[in-house]
Amino acid sequence: MTAQDLTGAAAPPPAATPRRETPRWLMAVIVFLLIAIPAGYIVISAEQSRDSGEMKEAEAAATGLTNAFPSKVQQQIYNVPVPLGSTPVYYYETNSWDTSSLYVQFRTNGVGLAHYLKAIGTSTDALKKGEVTITPRQAAQVGWDFTGDGQFAGLREHRDKPQPSQQITVSFDEPGHPVVHTVSTVTF
Repeated sequence: MTAQDLTGAAAPPPAATPRRETPRWLMAVIVFLLIAIPAGYIVISAEQSRDSGEMKEAEAAATGLTNAFPSKVQQQIYNVPVPLGSTPVYYYETNSWDTSSLYVQFRTNGVGLAHYLKAIGTSTDALKKGEVTITPRQAAQVGWDFTGDGQFAGLREHRDKPQPSQQITVSFDEPGHPVVHTVSTVTF
């Protein structure tokens, strides 16, 4: 039974709830934020992308050692885990169709040298005194000079493809602060 059936008259419609208007200033703020936040992200992303491209371009244009740590990815690919605290650190990367090489130079201490060699799978005992394992052609590529009366020791770590093979020559000219020169080569 409905209300109309009992009284014979139609029941009044239910009262409509009053609609609250959103203030114009609040709508303006919301619209502004909906536009400004994504636009801000786009600007930041573009700037970072541009900076990254410029850095990659500078690396590609480099014709010699760069005074910086190689990236973590480079250190992993070439198995050249430069010990923390090494300074200064220089690197240079070359690439061709079938071979890529990473040249790395850094000064460390005895503990850092032992840690580095252990991390690549060898030890300081494997260093052969008086041996320069980096070829003159490779040394000339980055301006290294192993001629003269320097106190050098070196080793070669040969690994099967696709693992990197390494030629390491250490200069002991400054007691307590060996300078490590590594050429790590990946052959495809």
